[in-house]
Amino acid sequence: MRIDVLIELIEHWRMKVQAPSPLLRPASSGAPSNASQAHKGADGGTWRMVLAMALSGTIGLLVVESGLPVPWVVWLRCILGGLGLAAWVLWSRQWVRPTTSEWWWLLAGGLALVLNWLSLFRAYHYSGIAVSTVVYHVQPFVLLVLTAVVQRELLPLRRLPWLLLALLGVALSSGLMAVDSGPLEWKGIALALLAASLYAVATLATRKLSRIAPAQIAMLQMLMGALVLWPLVAGSHEAAVFGSKAVAAVMVLGLVHTAWMYTLMYTAFQRLMAQAIAGLSFIYPAMALLVDLAWFGVRPQPAQWLGMALILGAVWAYRRSE
Repeated sequence: MRIDVLIELIEHWRMKVQAPSPLLRPASSGAPSNASQAHKGADGGTWRMVLAMALSGTIGLLVVESGLPVPWVVWLRCILGGLGLAAWVLWSRQWVRPTTSEWWWLLAGGLALVLNWLSLFRAYHYSGIAVSTVVYHVQPFVLLVLTAVVQRELLPLRRLPWLLLALLGVALSSGLMAVDSGPLEWKGIALALLAASLYAVATLATRKLSRIAPAQIAMLQMLMGALVLWPLVAGSHEAAVFGSKAVAAVMVLGLVHTAWMYTLMYTAFQRLMAQAIAGLSFIYPAMALLVDLAWFGVRPQPAQWLGMALILGAVWAYRRSE
C-alpha cells in the first residue's frame, strides 16, 4: 500500500474509534504537558517513517537477489506479510468483522494489490530498480485520472501541469532520448505504469473500507491475494530453487519489509503531520536509486536522470497542492 491512501484511511479510522490502541499510544507517567506529548510523538513518528521508507527502497534488492520467479516472491510475501500483520491485528485488538460488501471490496483490492506487485517486481528485471520505482511513483496522477473517469468529474486544472510534467518524466526515464534504449527498457516502463494503475484501483477499493483498521485491510488483502495467486504459483513452469539465500531474502521481505514495515508506518502516520509524511516519503525512491547505483552498478543515462527528477518534482508539487 502507498502513503497517500494510508494517511486517509488512518484519519478515517481514528475518527470512528473512541480511543487509539494502547499499543500505538505513548505511555504516560504523571501528567506531562500537551506540548511535551506532541514533541515526543513527533520524534517517535519521524524515526519510524524514515526507517519504513528506507526499508521500502530496498525491496527491489531482495526481489532480485532472491533469484526466485516473481510469482513465488509475491506469493511468499503475501503469506508471510499477511501472517505477520495478523499477529499485529490480534495483539492490538483492531479486528472488525467485515460486512458482505466490504468482503467484495477487500477481494477487489487484494487482487489489484497482488497484480501490482507482480508487475512492479517484473519491471525490475527490465528497467532496473531505480527507474521502475520512480516511474511507479506517478501513481497519484493515475489515481487522479482514474477517479475523474469513474466519478465523471473534470480534472482539476491547477494539477494538470504536474500531470504533464510527470508524463514527460516517464518518457525521459524510459530511455526515449538514449540511442541504446531497447524494447526491454520500454517493457519495464510499461510494467511499472501498469503497477501504478493497479495500485490506483486498489486505492479506490480500499477507500470503501474506512470502517476497518488499515492493518486489518492489508492483512486480509494479502491473505486473499495469496489464495488467489496459488494456482499461478503451483502451475508455474519457472524453476524455484530455495537455497539459503532465497529463503533469507523472502523471509526478510515478508516479515521485515511487509509486516514490521507496515506497523512502523501506521504508528508514524498517527504521530506526524501530513506534510512531514509527504516529505519523508521521498526517502523511498532515493533509497532505490542508491541501491541501484551502489549494489548493482546501474548508471542511468543523463536523460533518464532528468526524467526521474521531473517525476519526483511533479509528485512533490502535487502533494504540496493537496
